[in-house]
Amino acid sequence: MTWHQKTVTLPAHHRGFHLISHHIIEDLPELKAIRVGLLNVFIQHTSASLTLNENASPDVRVDMESLINSIVPEDFPYAHYLEGRDDMPSHMKSSLFGPSLTIPVRDGRLALGVWQGIYLCEHRDHGGRRRLVLTLNGEGA
Repeated sequence: MTWHQKTVTLPAHHRGFHLISHHIIEDLPELKAIRVGLLNVFIQHTSASLTLNENASPDVRVDMESLINSIVPEDFPYAHYLEGRDDMPSHMKSSLFGPSLTIPVRDGRLALGVWQGIYLCEHRDHGGRRRLVLTLNGEGA
């Protein structure tokens, strides 16, 4: 059993849902050596999250953002506003989606479905660069 772990930093993204599968694959060349295993992707932030969803139509990302904003509105009377109007709503959204994903690995590739992609869910207007901890374990070829 082989273990690899590294921290990667994503470039800053505006608020919304952004496909980041390619960043993860590019930053983890060790993936190619794993025949069967698991990749855990963990975001080290409380105002952004991760999810897995449709990777072809950009309309899905727009709809995801619209729906989460209707579920967690900025104009709710939150007590926590230390970093602006999008601060507490970003924490709530992050909790709803969660900080990590576990993805199977097969024959050196992420075993995602045909239409699946990994999303960074950026819940702040200006969230900045985001750190991911990638933990890969599995058996080699």
